[in-house]
Amino acid sequence: MGSTAVPVVVGIDNGGTSNNATVLTLDGRFLVDRLVETPSEVQAGPAAAVEAMARAFDGVLALTGVSRAQVRAVGLDTPGPASATGVISSKGSTNFSQPAWRGYDIRGALAHRLGLPVIYHNDGNAAALYAHHVHFGAEAMRRSSVAAIVGTGLGGGLVEQGRVIAGAAGMAGELGHVHIPLTEVLAPQQPVPTCACGFAGDVESVASLTAIERNLLPYWLTRFPEHPLAGEAPARAAKLVRDYGERGDELGREIFGQQARALGALFTIAANFTDPHAYFIGGGVVETAPEFRDWFLATVRQHTRLRAEQAALATFALVPERDMAGARGVALAALTAMTT
Repeated sequence: MGSTAVPVVVGIDNGGTSNNATVLTLDGRFLVDRLVETPSEVQAGPAAAVEAMARAFDGVLALTGVSRAQVRAVGLDTPGPASATGVISSKGSTNFSQPAWRGYDIRGALAHRLGLPVIYHNDGNAAALYAHHVHFGAEAMRRSSVAAIVGTGLGGGLVEQGRVIAGAAGMAGELGHVHIPLTEVLAPQQPVPTCACGFAGDVESVASLTAIERNLLPYWLTRFPEHPLAGEAPARAAKLVRDYGERGDELGREIFGQQARALGALFTIAANFTDPHAYFIGGGVVETAPEFRDWFLATVRQHTRLRAEQAALATFALVPERDMAGARGVALAALTAMTT
């Protein structure tokens, strides 16, 4: 547990229902090896949510035996869309739906409440940063990577020399809304999928839980009309597809094969645009059976078109410790800010 002599940073991963917190020493040791969750209270509005984050902060310090005086900075991540400095979009978001959240400076509010510097990233960037540092270790500050996190939507991040590329408005790494060529992704006569953002044919329109419900499952059920999922409500059916895919079900593999090919198309664009050392995949696929996980990752790699020179250097891997990646990623971001 904590030492009275060792400075630390705290990482807080803010989600729709829970906050997860961790503590990282300035010499690079995590003092928490599990989830430390408390209610996030985001549906109760900004004031309640900021107090909930303060309780998460106090709680993880108490758990690790670290005093408040040892804390040098806090890392915070939330779902987007938000600016690079932690201002929630003026249109709000799924997690931050009440009018009071629109344009709210969540980073600044937490910094004011705690009286400490707060470093902000969105949750996709935080997970990308954690995957990068775990994979590369001591070489992290000399390597680059791209990560795609498949969930309700598709998030992710770009990391260059150990740091997240945020962009001018904080919108870099919004990989879900990159348009991809669909020639090798869709089946013959399959309709071009649409995204909730209004785009047609972007990555999220294929590789996300929302895409399964809205686009992929409706099409594939016309090809497998006797499938058990035909009798389920669309939202429930979409959540059950992964279990069928793990068991080798043909419909499930068709759907996840399309998602893997879409990610391969995305990574092909990344290879020509940023030429990273590593390509990471996160989300629910990380928690599946090894055979399915390996098949999915191999399919992504097969459909990522790399030049020979790139293929000789590139690695493909899964984002580790999915539930803890956000808090640990922003803790690493805070550590980097404090030590460079």
